[in-house]
Amino acid sequence: MSSSAFSNLPDAQGFFGRFGGQFVPPELKAVMDDISAAYEDIRQRDDFQQELAMLLADYVGRPSPVFYARRLSEKLGGARIYLKREDLNHTGAHKINHCLGEALLAKFMGKTKVIAETGAGQHGVALATACALVGIPCEIHMGQVDIEKEHPNVTRMKILGATLVPVTRGTATLKDAVDSAFEEYLKDPQNFIYAIGSVVGPHPFPGMVRDFQSVIGREARAQFLEREGRLPDRVVACVGGGSNAIGMFTAFLDDNEVQLVGVEPAGDGLDTDRHAATLTLGKPGEIHGMACYVLEDAEGNPLPVHSIASGLDYPGVGPQHSYLKDLGRVDYQSVSDQECLDAFMTLSRVEGIIPALESAHAVAWAIREAPALSPEQTILVNLSGRGDKDADYVADKLGL
Repeated sequence: MSSSAFSNLPDAQGFFGRFGGQFVPPELKAVMDDISAAYEDIRQRDDFQQELAMLLADYVGRPSPVFYARRLSEKLGGARIYLKREDLNHTGAHKINHCLGEALLAKFMGKTKVIAETGAGQHGVALATACALVGIPCEIHMGQVDIEKEHPNVTRMKILGATLVPVTRGTATLKDAVDSAFEEYLKDPQNFIYAIGSVVGPHPFPGMVRDFQSVIGREARAQFLEREGRLPDRVVACVGGGSNAIGMFTAFLDDNEVQLVGVEPAGDGLDTDRHAATLTLGKPGEIHGMACYVLEDAEGNPLPVHSIASGLDYPGVGPQHSYLKDLGRVDYQSVSDQECLDAFMTLSRVEGIIPALESAHAVAWAIREAPALSPEQTILVNLSGRGDKDADYVADKLGL
């Protein structure tokens, strides 16, 4: 597969192969096309790129380091495990990378309000932060279940000045928050902008969010080469919507010697109805304005899904991930809630790093696979966020 096969995607209609596109009402298509045109304009401008680069360095604290988890590697035996420390970014996760870009785009377009959904709350916190920085009102829709699980992030959003809208319909989780936010956006799409929190939704968002997140992989690739003199054998990241994973994978897509692994939530088990393993058990469909793999019932409605990690609790997935699954370029596997919890505690107590429950899925995969590999082999994990938001929930669950 040549680099052009990846770098030229999405196409002009927003498709990655058969996935992606713009499955929206005609009146909304014009608005999406305006956003696409504005993004294509702003991304070519030196002043925009310079301002974004300055903020990523001086505000976010990039580049985030690559850390050799020596004690964890020695405890497990086998492959050496490295962590790309996105948890050290301002606001505590990778989400700030694209939220700054989206907030600057909203400012450029003269929008009067930024609307978004959030699951674990990291996108909500990052967007509230970015909107405070550029001076645009921000409204965040969040499922009631997630509000109760992620109380620290709820407090942070309110302190930052965001309006928080609790969503109690359906399963009161991420999918329902997306529906609620989209309905609010449709009230005035000319003046509002919906800042989607992952590489999902109608074109141009999957490609745009990927572009903003690709800084993760560019940094990690250069850092690993400088440190090891070669590329990692395996690069792994958790996948819900898939922004942190696509941000990491993009820099390695043409390095065929590097195995790319996306880790989905198996929840209570793939043989139950309490999981969110979309790429593992889903089928091609449509959700939230895009074609992608979807977990759906016989009537084509999205299924209720489950993950201990609120940010992975989604019945769809980014269209580029769907494309990469069909190509076989990325190996999508899954990790259970229990494996995630074990990894959360292991990394905390062996390396002194408390990971987000989302990120702990990728850590769990590394913990599971490393012992069977040789010490000459390496695993690079994208540690997409820190676990402050999850600490009380985990402590209660484990009786700590």
